[in-house]
Amino acid sequence: MVSLLALANCDETLTSSVVPQPRPTPAPVAANAYVPPSAASQDLARFYQRVERDLLVRGLLRTDGGGPDTPYDADDLARNFEAIAFYSEYPTQSVAVGSRQTDGQLSRWSGSVRIQTEFGPSVLPSARQKDADQVRSFATRLARLTDHPVSVVSRNANFHVFFAGKDDSAYVVSRLKQLIPNISQDSLNLVANPRANFDCLVFASATTSSPHRYVRAVSLIRAELTDLGRQSCIHEEIAQGLGLSNDSPAARPSIFNDDDEFALLTSHDEKLLTMLYDPRLQPGVGVDEARPIVRIIAHELMGQSL
Repeated sequence: MVSLLALANCDETLTSSVVPQPRPTPAPVAANAYVPPSAASQDLARFYQRVERDLLVRGLLRTDGGGPDTPYDADDLARNFEAIAFYSEYPTQSVAVGSRQTDGQLSRWSGSVRIQTEFGPSVLPSARQKDADQVRSFATRLARLTDHPVSVVSRNANFHVFFAGKDDSAYVVSRLKQLIPNISQDSLNLVANPRANFDCLVFASATTSSPHRYVRAVSLIRAELTDLGRQSCIHEEIAQGLGLSNDSPAARPSIFNDDDEFALLTSHDEKLLTMLYDPRLQPGVGVDEARPIVRIIAHELMGQSL
């Protein structure tokens, strides 16, 4: 009210300076700006909460990395590495253009691994920060274990980790088409409509000229998962995207086992990653040729003599 009175008493020659200026055009809403999840998405989140409670009551989803009750020796480590690193969890399913399904040969990255996290619109801002921090911390751990360049970046990524909910399929499919213009329809369908038992997934791609050297990877983690569920997916899917592409029922203590006993990377799994990027093993080496080298590395890591 005071300012209006003051203007009313101003000389007319000054009135032009107070003519309202056109309002600036509002900035466009970000493509993945937060949108509250639908009722179906909330139902799925409650389902995952019930599943997790049931597993925890049964003593599963351990986060202790293994202990005295889960002993393993060098022979166990070598045998599990052979099963997990030289074979694929889905040997008959081609999920991406340029992808190669492991069949008795080692695959891994030769160049640097540059990870970028992306979030679907239904992911809460607070959850985005927490998940991004988890990915960053895990990338640092992976770089230390593998002695290979693994980092989190904001551009020029070659390993994209999507956190997306049931409502975010259109966003993720659109982004994948931008990132991988010749991506197969099967891959898009897998991401747009993941099967109910797929909490998270990853696929890594190589080139036809170097079919055992990964150059790109994409992972999808369901946003409806609990905090522990998303962290578990971060550990398993990024590690699998580095080249540990299989699961084995004999691997223990390990996340590369479908029994859900462990939620997070174990001491056993850390050694698998170290073995995977040991310079004595090269991409494309066959399992038979690699076996004696794998045995030597396993005994070294366990401090056991041959």
